[in-house]
Amino acid sequence: MKQAELADRLNTRLGALTGRPGKLTDRHVRNWLTGKTRWPQARQRAVLEEEFGVSAEQLGFVPPAARERAPSEDPVRRRTFTTATASLTAAALLPAVPSNGSARLGMSDADRLERNFAELVKGDNEGSSTGIRLETRALAHAQHALDLQAVGQASARVRRRLYYLAAAFTGTALWAAVEAQEPQRAQGHLHKAMTLSGMAGSSEMQMRLWGHAALLAFQQRHMHDALAAAEAGRRSHVCRSDALFRSLASARLAGIQSAAGEDSAALRTLAHAEQTYEQADFEEQRPAWMSFFDRAELEGLAALVMGRIGRHDESEARLHRTLSLLRPEFHRNRTYYSVQLALAQLAQGEADQAVATALPLLPEEGEPLMAGRNRRLLRQFDRGLRRLAPGAGFVIEWQERFTEGEKSL
Repeated sequence: MKQAELADRLNTRLGALTGRPGKLTDRHVRNWLTGKTRWPQARQRAVLEEEFGVSAEQLGFVPPAARERAPSEDPVRRRTFTTATASLTAAALLPAVPSNGSARLGMSDADRLERNFAELVKGDNEGSSTGIRLETRALAHAQHALDLQAVGQASARVRRRLYYLAAAFTGTALWAAVEAQEPQRAQGHLHKAMTLSGMAGSSEMQMRLWGHAALLAFQQRHMHDALAAAEAGRRSHVCRSDALFRSLASARLAGIQSAAGEDSAALRTLAHAEQTYEQADFEEQRPAWMSFFDRAELEGLAALVMGRIGRHDESEARLHRTLSLLRPEFHRNRTYYSVQLALAQLAQGEADQAVATALPLLPEEGEPLMAGRNRRLLRQFDRGLRRLAPGAGFVIEWQERFTEGEKSL
């Protein structure tokens, strides 16, 4: 729901609780989401708990006593999201007036938001901020980037930067919805992010969004749209000026081509991606969202291409290289490519090896299966395993653990 809608629902509950209509607004909700307000008033906590069916602490709020027990922090990081959620510096979000006390916005105001964006991307890569939590936080930050526009005067350059950041945060919300397999929400984020990136005049951000649009269309099996989006990403101006962007856009296009049955084109495009990667200047400064794209990711994207065109042995080899090169903190990608490795092994008839790869990915007893794309892939693995080796002892062990995880959802 919209922030204002949640405020209205809570106001209704406050009316029933106190006999007087509540006075909450969307600003209160944004302050909760960003961590600016870390412990709402007692009546507000009561209706929040009633609305969501969990305690205030489970929603991520921290009582003052808990904050006093926490280790001392530097002032910039003091007001953060709680330990119940991934930490994001929120103190620098929306000042009542710009930090310099004047009625004019400067690049320093945008820089603080950009640091938050880098922290959000880091949390996504490390798997500490995913799904609806990542999506909600990203949207709250995007709204703050737009709210800053109304705080005071600013140069055209600063305003373009704020539109860029609003697009960046909305793009992260788009990615979170795609990852969570929520196409309706993702589509809404895509339209808004594209508009904002156009207002920012950012070819680089549009290239990022075209990549997400291609994946969204692929999930919906709209292959012509997926191809068109991936090709649009590779035509972006930034791909002509920066080899690393061109390599990423080409690798994504190769993945869509292989899924669409265009095997020869996919191999040519993948070869171009690999050649272009070697030409990239890795000392050049790039936006935070590009930090994930390295040799490990290129090998992983190539492995997906090989699997889709039926070259499962080469796909497996590349996935092993991916997992050996992947940075230790990239937990989300490690899980994703590990599931892909199990599927590649299964496709070659190596059921026992595939189970050995996939079994450690299942949750502990009583915990639910992982969400989004990885859950869908594990279900695909389960169906394939049952067909390949029904009744085998290691398959029975897998089925028991997998079924237990499904029941916990």
